[in-house]
Amino acid sequence: MGDKAHAHPGAAGGAPAADRPSAVRNVVLVGPSGSGKTTLVEALALTAGAVNRAGRVEDGATVSDYDEIEQRRRRSVQLSLVPVASDGCKINLLDTPGYADFVGELRAGLRAADAALFVVSAAQEAQSVAATTRAAWEECALVGMPRAIVVTHLDTARTSFDDMIRICAENFGGDDPDAVLPLYLPVLGAEGADGHAPLTGLTGLLSRRILDHSSGERTELPPAPEQEEPLRAARNRLIEGIIAESEDESLMDRYLGGEDIDVATLIADLERAVARGSFHPVLTAAPAAEGARQGIGTVELLELITRGFPTPLERTPPVVTTPSGKPRPAPVCDPEGPLVAEVVKTSSDPYVGRVSTVRVFSGTLRPDDSVHLCGHGLDATGHAPRPCHEAEIRVGALTSPFGRRQNALDRCIAGDLVCVARLGEAETGDTLSAVGDPVLIEPWSTPDPLLPLAVRAHGKADEDKLSQGLARLVAEDPTLRLEQNPDTGQVVLWCLGEAHQEVALERLRSRYGVQVDAEPHRVPLRETFAGRAAGRGRHVKQSGGHGQFAICEIEVEPLPPGSGIEFVDKVVGGAVPRQFIPSVEKGIRAQAAKGLAAGRPLVDVRVTLLDGKAHSVDSSDAAFQTAGALALREAAAESRIQLLEPVCEVSVVVPDDYVGPVMSDLSGRRGRVVGTEQSAGGRTLVRAEVPEIEVGRYAVDLRSLSHGTGRFDRTYARHEAMPPQIADRVRAEPANGSPGA
Repeated sequence: MGDKAHAHPGAAGGAPAADRPSAVRNVVLVGPSGSGKTTLVEALALTAGAVNRAGRVEDGATVSDYDEIEQRRRRSVQLSLVPVASDGCKINLLDTPGYADFVGELRAGLRAADAALFVVSAAQEAQSVAATTRAAWEECALVGMPRAIVVTHLDTARTSFDDMIRICAENFGGDDPDAVLPLYLPVLGAEGADGHAPLTGLTGLLSRRILDHSSGERTELPPAPEQEEPLRAARNRLIEGIIAESEDESLMDRYLGGEDIDVATLIADLERAVARGSFHPVLTAAPAAEGARQGIGTVELLELITRGFPTPLERTPPVVTTPSGKPRPAPVCDPEGPLVAEVVKTSSDPYVGRVSTVRVFSGTLRPDDSVHLCGHGLDATGHAPRPCHEAEIRVGALTSPFGRRQNALDRCIAGDLVCVARLGEAETGDTLSAVGDPVLIEPWSTPDPLLPLAVRAHGKADEDKLSQGLARLVAEDPTLRLEQNPDTGQVVLWCLGEAHQEVALERLRSRYGVQVDAEPHRVPLRETFAGRAAGRGRHVKQSGGHGQFAICEIEVEPLPPGSGIEFVDKVVGGAVPRQFIPSVEKGIRAQAAKGLAAGRPLVDVRVTLLDGKAHSVDSSDAAFQTAGALALREAAAESRIQLLEPVCEVSVVVPDDYVGPVMSDLSGRRGRVVGTEQSAGGRTLVRAEVPEIEVGRYAVDLRSLSHGTGRFDRTYARHEAMPPQIADRVRAEPANGSPGA
């Protein structure tokens, strides 16, 4: 903003502990996959003096993508904390994944941060602002979080800075596109035959100076004559945008009257507008050239962070209650206050074990402190938390991460972030507070995982480790949901997408040493009788000594959905002794649970015991159980058995442009659209009833159909009859291999 000559470097290898909240800046980087967030973090670390060469710290690892899975995939899949020091401030850079499957990591980064850098790539053009990026921008706007925009990859062939400014204004400007304006104009070198024009520097609009990097060093130059006109037009628009956000109402009149407003006044108003979240400057950045000490635009970006972004003292604190749910005063960002902190990320280190990334909102956290751990867990929506868990635990070592290194700290004050080793059984979203004054922080919302992944242990050696590994996965990632389905017997891990599934399986194998196999997800089907039927069960065996003798006659009739199994005794004259009637019912219910035609549980029938026979010596409880089961099987053989499939109520929210394709797709899934209604932001809510078998992969298909702009949720509605042609196909398959996702 002030076009400074250089940034003050921090200590190599990260940043020391902050000594006051006003010297902390917590900044989350948001943007689609491939936009250059991680490269930007590396460039900022280099400029701040935290690393010596392009962000590499050891073994070729970068300062943020140090997880082995990330290195193999060459894609960020988790939230990474990179602390650096600049201009007397500790800057906690929170690098988030850009892929939609890992939006839970993005939400955690938003909770931990006080300001956001939205990174967009000129190389991606119209796709540079993904649906998840726009959603994150809207979330920040709701809470008034300050935001700035960084344009990357401007040196890619056939890119246009003017087009990127237009795209940013359209996507982020809302009703006020003049709130999204550049602070610097890029300076490009000569264009080659391939259309590639290297980025050689920036032109400061307020200072009217060129910050030239063509020699490998950052030098200031006056603009060339041909640059004067575009510089003047962009500068005037920027000044008008700053003055429009100024608290000094006389400034606009003075400017319109022809007065040349002092640059220092403009910079001060700009910094206040950025901190309020009402003005969103656009900057350009590029990594350092070979041998250069800093990247293009990184000095200016660090200056924006330290001077324009707010301190933790200015953040609206999260809502807190007692563990029983009673409201409590909001925590104050005071190192001397009572401890209130939150676990924003949980990960596992092969040498240290479980490591928790903690944001301290009040008080000071120190090694060996005794603290109260309280957690409601995080469910899929954040609105119906799991049962609360509490414990008093001792804090382990405090460290500041930098790549794979962990630098020891002696404290973490209010407003800062820290990593804590061996923090008991802490999970993501748990609250740390003073032992004598426990509180609970309201959880942040996470999307509902709707893509099922059924897993089983690969071998006997993996069976014992599987449940423990899955429990740790879910504790680390609140966007995973674990289900033990009692109807199908499957262990199901609900995920956000296919990449989320793949990373979960990879972590089970590499991090927890559990070899697992994925299997098709099975939908819990049911059976019922299509009409009345009668059956006779005869179990008579004589082989010396006590034999087995039991005969019963039943009638079966269908009942309305949801009725379950109803047993009626209409035996007269003692044909079946009273003590054996419960045995008949037990045998019938046991057979109903096993299923009849397709091995699915039988539901919604009334079974009436009409008659039977018994023997004074050979009749027994076991014999009548067997006879009851045989009678039900005979009735099924004489009747038509219907397969019932679960039907879901599905609600889909998509931009208006995609309503037609979504409704057509739902109809192709045997869905019934029951209504539509307008939603905010040019979106439509489509309500439909769709068989569960047809929506197993809908999380993936809807993302493709709506180009990542749609979302949906589903709830179980009822079971209803499956079409005959599909039911015949299911009956031809083994009971444990029926269709699912």
